[in-house]
Parts: sequence; C-alpha cells; structure tokens
Amino acid sequence: MAKTLEYKGHPLQRKDNIIYYGSFADKYIIMMQILSTEKVKDLDVANKVSVQLQLTDSEIKTRDRIVKKIEKNSLYSAMDVAAVWLERALASR
Repeated sequence: MAKTLEYKGHPLQRKDNIIYYGSFADKYIIMMQILSTEKVKDLDVANKVSVQLQLTDSEIKTRDRIVKKIEKNSLYSAMDVAAVWLERALASR
C-alpha cells in the first residue's frame, strides 16, 4: 500500500495545480492552488499560490466554505501559513 505524503502530521494530496492539506474527515482543510510558476534552471517553481482554509461540510455551498484566504509568493510560505491556519482551526473545535 502506498504511503500518504504528510507534512507536520497532516496528509498532503495533489491534483494538477491544487494541493489539499489535511484530512477531509476533519472539520477544516487547506486548499492551495498554484496560480503561476516561473522557470528556475529546468524546474517550474510556484511564484503565486492561493491558500484557503475551508470547512469540509458538503452541506455548505462551495463559496461559503471558505473561512480565510491569502496569496503567497512561494509554495514554502504558503505551506507555512497553511500549517498554522490548520492547526489553529482544528484546535478551536
């Protein structure tokens, strides 16, 4: 069985340019969307990433699920914000 990629104890899943951080079984999840990239040597590196803290409740309309959002200029800083937001949201249950 394949091991799920994790960051700071929460699962990471990627589909195209969207990265989900956290578990859909929890009340909150982070959605990070890579909006643009730049070439660094021969790699595409994210230089604009949208970060959203969302409720996972499927009864709520998609646009109403967004609790917080921000744009960051690197995947590293996006992950930094995501980790803090998710920890705080899950701790405040």
